[in-house]
Amino acid sequence: MKKVMFALSLFAATQAWAATESYNIDATHSFANFSIRHVVSKTTGTFNDVTGVVTLDPTNLNTANVRAAINVSSVNTGFGKRDEHIKADKYLDVAKYTQILFESTKFTASSQTQAVMQGKLTMHGVTKQVEIPVKVLGYGADPWGGQRAGFEGHLTIKASDYGFGWATGAGAPVGDEIEITLLIEGVKAK
Repeated sequence: MKKVMFALSLFAATQAWAATESYNIDATHSFANFSIRHVVSKTTGTFNDVTGVVTLDPTNLNTANVRAAINVSSVNTGFGKRDEHIKADKYLDVAKYTQILFESTKFTASSQTQAVMQGKLTMHGVTKQVEIPVKVLGYGADPWGGQRAGFEGHLTIKASDYGFGWATGAGAPVGDEIEITLLIEGVKAK
């Protein structure tokens, strides 16, 4: 009986492992977009160098795992002088803090396409636990013979929580809340 139970357990584990897929984040088709208050309006921009791996069972998002990195120097607001200004030590300090890192710790799925992803976000030398509602946009073949998956996530963070001093001074021209939209496209690992 013990041998039968062991064999069944091994079979179940093998089936679960077989259903897991890994997708390498495609840096040319993945973006971390942001918007932040500036004086009386908002400024937007994109970090367009996002890398990492998404591992999941498409039928059970509760088993998903994400590890991602954003190259902070890839910030692009559409205006070169502003980009250089916010890369300086007063704002992003890209010479000291080269990456924004994220590592998921838990997924809570409400369907096969929607979940809340919890994880550790490290930025500017500070690590905080965050929750990111995520949506699977789809799976499918690409024109180059590969398979892809698309994901979208949204979160709002406070710059002051990550040690950015610009948001704490009276009359600061740049706000504290940063709205982030993640648009991720992954290429299935072979």
